[in-house]
Amino acid sequence: MKVTLASQAGYCYGVERALRMTDEAVRSQKTPIFTLGPIIHNPQVVESFRALGVEPVVNLDKTEKGTIIVRTHGVDPVIIDKASKKGLSIVDATCPFVANTQQRAADLVNGGYDLIIIGEKDHPEIIGILAHAKGRAVVVEKVEDIPKGLRGKAIGVVIQTTQPLENFQQIVAGLAALATELKVFNTICGATSRRQHSAKKLAEKVSVMIVVGGKNSANTSRLAQICEATGTLTHHIETSKELKATWFKKVDTVGLTAGASTPEWLVQEVVEAIKEFN
Repeated sequence: MKVTLASQAGYCYGVERALRMTDEAVRSQKTPIFTLGPIIHNPQVVESFRALGVEPVVNLDKTEKGTIIVRTHGVDPVIIDKASKKGLSIVDATCPFVANTQQRAADLVNGGYDLIIIGEKDHPEIIGILAHAKGRAVVVEKVEDIPKGLRGKAIGVVIQTTQPLENFQQIVAGLAALATELKVFNTICGATSRRQHSAKKLAEKVSVMIVVGGKNSANTSRLAQICEATGTLTHHIETSKELKATWFKKVDTVGLTAGASTPEWLVQEVVEAIKEFN
């Protein structure tokens, strides 16, 4: 049985940067360290930092001292202002690509455009982008969600960094039919596009596809959806413990990819475990 790893898989730049900043905080800070929500969407990594004393918190209500780390997805600027007023040290680990999307959204709103944010309504990245736009935007997940009241308007568009290009193109085409003016910023992260393309190409060539990453990770779940859409049997797992021998019976080729927040050591554990089924 041949196991092939996708050419683009695992940590992206934004995640590596956030983890490096968190490591530096652990080494240099003597005060308590907190993250606003999980630093990345990978339970195993979050637990490894918890063992070092880095505690995720939902809000700052009970946090009176220490260091607060803003996670990769970004947050409402009001929260950062609140942290500053409480005297907390702030480490902003917002992914630079997310920060760019936040700024584009704010600029479009300030420029008088009706803002459309393409993405998942409840995702923390979208919540942060919406906050930077002062709430003056509509979140659209799919083309069917486009509001009819936009006809004849000047429309601005940004997109969640981990969205698939096809969804972006479909929604923009739908908006183009309504707008008198359309200003679009393609804020999809390039690494995300390459990872999705690589996963799709590999899934088309193998009998079984394994996608490794947090079940709470949007970009990992999207990789699984893309692989499934090729017709290849696909399994989304977090760790090697979820693998089942029955998945690999009479299978010659297995493909493997991983989300942007999946550490290399988890990927290698899965590779070795699959080989043991051979």
